[in-house]
This record gives sequence, structure tokens and C-alpha cells, in this order.
Amino acid sequence: MPKHIAIIMDGNGRWAQRRILPRVSGHHRAVETTPLIVQRCVELQIPVLTLFAFSSENKKRPATEVTLLMALLQNLLLNEIHQLHAKNVRLRVIGDSTTLAPSLQQAIKSAHELTISNTGLLLNIALNYGGRWDIVQAARAICAAVQSGKISINDIDETVFNKHVCLGDMYAPDLLIRTSGEQRISNFLLWQMAYAELYFCETLWPDFAPRDLDLALDFYATRQRRFGLVSEQLKKVENV
Repeated sequence: MPKHIAIIMDGNGRWAQRRILPRVSGHHRAVETTPLIVQRCVELQIPVLTLFAFSSENKKRPATEVTLLMALLQNLLLNEIHQLHAKNVRLRVIGDSTTLAPSLQQAIKSAHELTISNTGLLLNIALNYGGRWDIVQAARAICAAVQSGKISINDIDETVFNKHVCLGDMYAPDLLIRTSGEQRISNFLLWQMAYAELYFCETLWPDFAPRDLDLALDFYATRQRRFGLVSEQLKKVENV
């Protein structure tokens, strides 16, 4: 089993269009899908799940759609957080929260405070997040640390940099799932995804069910994760 699954939840708009419905119908249906996948990860005892809910590029969409998405995310936090808490799920939101509505920021803060001591699944929601933004904000933090004398420029290595990106305090993603048939990572966890296995499926996110997650895990189980080694070296490491 992977220790950390990341999912790009794609295809809401196409799901609605195929049914001759407004795009917002796809987003409403997606809100019903998400708790089912979270529950399946709880059942499988997956340590970490990260969901790409809203990218920094999504802000370029029509204002009415962005407003609706933010409202849906806020309602999801308010309506689902007590159920997540009861399941021992810890919730964390990553991304640039400074431009979010105050009511959404408060919902995020309340959800984090309620679940911070839970020890089960760690559920990360990437909201107003971009991989390039993540790397830039890490670089700024490291520059500030050098300027203040906390570290020297010679101290900067991958370990130091990793501590300053989002999710740097946990397992890197082992498995990335993207729904809807698109085959790109769309500025998601660029630093963290260096050695993730990539799984692309045709299923649109509103139709993505626990059985689809199981298929992705079946795929993952067939992969030999070498991290730059050759197979013979990996076998020796595994036998140590």
C-alpha cells in the first residue's frame, strides 16, 4: 500500500456537459464523491491523502464558477468536519490562503483546530495551491533565513529545501491519481512528486468510486519503485 496518495480531481465540468447540465452540477456531484474516497482510505489505513481541490490557475475561470466552488468547499468543511473528526481524520489545508474569503479562512481554521490531535488519516486539501508558488515561497523563506543568519548559504540542500515546502513534514506522495483521461500533473506538488507513480484513468471525478481507487492501488502494487537504482541493487537493499 502507498503511504501517501495524491489525487487531481478532474472532470466535473465534462461530467455535467455530457448530461446537458450546467457545469455547477458537476461540482455539486463531486462533493458527494469526495467523502466516499476519504472513507475508503480510512478503511485501507492509508496514512496520508492529498486532494487537489482548487489550483491557483483555477482563479482564471469565470467569477461565478469560482465563487460557487469556494462556497461548496466551505460548506463541505462545515458539513463534513464532524464526521471526519469522528473517524479520527486530521485535516490540513495547504496553499495561499491570504486571498480567500474571511469566512472560508475561519472554516479552515476551525476544522484544523478540531482535528489537530487526531491520529488517523491525514487529509490534505490543496486550495488555491500551485506547485510553482510552493517552490517560490520555500525559496523566499530560505533566503530570509540566510539573511537573518539562521543558516548559511552552504547549509542549503534538498533536506533543508524540503522542510520549507508544503507537506515537507510527511511522506512524499507515492501514488498520483488523475481522473478524466488527462495525462499531466498541472502544477501540483512539483517538488514533492519527484518519485510518485502516475496513474491516469478515464473516469470523471464525479463518477470515481471506491472500486476505482482499488484499481489504482492494484496498478501501484505492480510497480517496482527503484528510486534510481537498478533491479539487482534494489533486491540487495530489500534483503538487508
